[in-house]
Amino acid sequence: MPLDDEIGARAAALNVAYRHHGATAVVERALRDPVVGNVALVSSFGAESVVLLHMVSVIAPGTPVLFVDTQMLFAETLTYQHELAERLRLTDLRTIRAADRALAMDDPDGTLHRFSTDACCNLRKVVPLEGALAGFDAWLTGRKRYQGATRAALEFFEVETSTRMKINPLAHWGREDVEEYMIENRLPRHPLVAKGFPSIGCAPCTSAVRPGEDPRAGRWRGAAKTECGIHYIGGKIVRGDRSEEKVA
Repeated sequence: MPLDDEIGARAAALNVAYRHHGATAVVERALRDPVVGNVALVSSFGAESVVLLHMVSVIAPGTPVLFVDTQMLFAETLTYQHELAERLRLTDLRTIRAADRALAMDDPDGTLHRFSTDACCNLRKVVPLEGALAGFDAWLTGRKRYQGATRAALEFFEVETSTRMKINPLAHWGREDVEEYMIENRLPRHPLVAKGFPSIGCAPCTSAVRPGEDPRAGRWRGAAKTECGIHYIGGKIVRGDRSEEKVA
């Protein structure tokens, strides 16, 4: 069986086996299931990241947590990341950055984002993360079905590449579930949420959202771009008009 068929069959079987599980049970079982393999959590430490970080910290605090520092993040995000890591006692937090040589070659003055946001995201996030994920069989994400049409049928397990899956434990959650979990567990909010930032990325490409706007309206405002490039469907980067897709 070709690799693509093999991992596709494995993901399909896992979705059948886990279909009646809640988010916490998916995390707990996935982190210990030999069929899933070696798993990492990739976290932006953004507006809703604390939910999955908390689940992992309770179930398996030694799980590798990969945090991509693009070196263009808000100071508030870096402070929040440090505070959460200490509070949740994450014992294997790995900060991922682009190589100095790559930055010197492709973005020496830090202005690449002004000319090509895709190239900047690729340099500072996609390439470093891909290197960090080498050796992992799957990674946990906080994506949810309510975040857009392209996620309406999001499953717990999906194929990313011919050798790696993504796990979406919160796929079936709504905004109210996220809010309830944060309140029940007394989890700290990202400080920028209270300032009108319901979705938080890099500082140069994220603005506050006005009342009545889509929660992701502040990401790459005025551009067709909707995501940084780390999320794929069928091995291809998801692109699309913002009216059709809200990618976290």
